[in-house]
Formats: sequence, C-alpha cells, structure tokens
Amino acid sequence: MLKELGIYRGVNLGGWLSQCDYSEERLDHFITGEDFSRIAALGFDHVRIPIDYNVIQNADGSMREDGLRRVDRALALSEKYGLKTVLDLHKTPGFSFDKGEHEAGFFDSERFQERFYTIWETLAARYGRLHDRVVFELLNEVTEARYLPAWKHISRECVRRIRLSAPDTCVLLGSYCWNSARTLPELDAPYDDKVVYNFHFYEPHFFTHQGAWWDADRMDVTKRYTYAEAGAGEKWLEDFMAPAFEKAEREGTELYCGEYGVIDVVPPEEAVKWFRDVHAVFERHHVAHSVWTWKQMDFGISDARMDSVREELTGVL
Repeated sequence: MLKELGIYRGVNLGGWLSQCDYSEERLDHFITGEDFSRIAALGFDHVRIPIDYNVIQNADGSMREDGLRRVDRALALSEKYGLKTVLDLHKTPGFSFDKGEHEAGFFDSERFQERFYTIWETLAARYGRLHDRVVFELLNEVTEARYLPAWKHISRECVRRIRLSAPDTCVLLGSYCWNSARTLPELDAPYDDKVVYNFHFYEPHFFTHQGAWWDADRMDVTKRYTYAEAGAGEKWLEDFMAPAFEKAEREGTELYCGEYGVIDVVPPEEAVKWFRDVHAVFERHHVAHSVWTWKQMDFGISDARMDSVREELTGVL
C-alpha cells in the first residue's frame, strides 16, 4: 500500500510539534516552507511529523483548534512541495516513550484511552479524505512488554473507529520495546489490508546512541565506538530485522521503518557507513523508511556537522 501511495523515502520533522517547549515561536517557526522545499529537492517523497497530544488536545479532552490548524498548515506545505505525510502521535495522554515526560496510566485507564480515540477520530474525520497522501501512525514506541495485551486491544479498537470516517487511510502499527523489529511478530494480524507494520531501528544501540545522556541507566555513555568496533555490518543488521520481515510476509502486509539514525556524537564518516548498510537491507526487503531527523534534536541530517559527507549521505539516503 505504501508503494502505491509513493511513500518510500522520507525524513522526520522531529522537535517541531513534539519534544519541544511548545512555545508559539517553536510551533510556528522551527520548521518552515524552506525546510519542506529543501527536503523535496533532496529527493525525499514524504515527511513523518511527530505530534504530541497536548499540541492538539486540551487537558479536559476537547480538541485544540489552534493545534489542528498547525497540522493543516503542515499538510498544506507537504502538498505544496509534492510530499506525502505520515502523522505520528508521539505522545498520548497517560503515555510517552520518554520516561522524563512523567506520563502514566494510559494502558489501564479508559479515560485516557477515550482521549486517545478522540484524537484519532478527529484526525480521521479531518484528514480521511486525504488518504492518497496522508498516513496515520497510531502511537510512537510502546515501551514495555507488559503493555502489549492492552495495546493490542486499544490499537484494534482505534483502527475500527478510524475506519468509520477514514476507510481508505493507511494506518501504521508498531509493537513494544520502542517499536523493535524483534517484537513485531507478537502483534496480531492486521485489522485490515490497509494496516502496515511499523518498526524503528537504532541498532546496535550502543553505537547509534553513544553518549546519549538519557540512556545512562542502560549503557556507559562515556564510551565511544567506530562502526567497525560496534561489530555490526550488513548481515548482522539484516538478521536483527529478520523477525519483522518474516512476520510481514506471513501476514501479507508491508513494512515501514518510521525512525532510524545516528547521534551527532558519532563522526559523520562513521555514521555514513551505518546508513549505507541499513539502506542496503531496506532496499533488499523493500522497507519504506523515514530517517530521524531533519535538523537538531541530536540527530539532524541537515545540520552543518554533516556537510563534509553531504554528497555521500544524500546518495545513501
């Protein structure tokens, strides 16, 4: 389905409508038409736009028209520059992949779940007619295995409600362990033929996230590695993703890698080596993908630090 839509090679607009200070300055000016223009000129065919619930929903569960107008503007810019769009709910009431957000209770709370459904019912009603250029990603990175039973139920009910007003829109669905390729086989069969499996890929994590202060509880962030020292390589990467390939084939659906990238601590020359091997695997298995992320956010591919490898990186991505 993604292939038919022309969604294959994309980039994330992280830090714009999510993971930010939510100031008007940030929401209105961090990403502009110039960014969309440059993205299109580089040959990308779509953008993935992470959105935190509080940008488009009030604390009482009502929807924020000012936030929805910002989404309208983002979609208008995508259309203007010939890009398709993945709308990703990056944070929902009661849950965030980032424990620093202090969101809790979503998987046990019917009230939080209803707010989640309201968000998607609203987006479906507003953008379902744009099914030829807009894709929905239900939720960014479910974290723990204990959430999976509830997530299976919640995601299925959410797709059912979406279908009432957006019967033709592609919906992306990921598993737990931060959308790991290895946990994707534990998902149920897709709700319908317009549901596509989604995973994120940052393996080996100690290489792609070396120096990441937010991961200090699970690795030594003082250590540094070259790509060779990480001991990965194309076969290793393919083997890691293999469970996702096999699951998608069994269920007769496609795969989308909504995030993958290398932290800015890694020298650009080393990052390109990783990107080259990851893309070789994506190409072999026809995986649509969206790199994390366009600028800043510790992973920006358009940042000046990448200028020394710009031509090579553009050829890989």
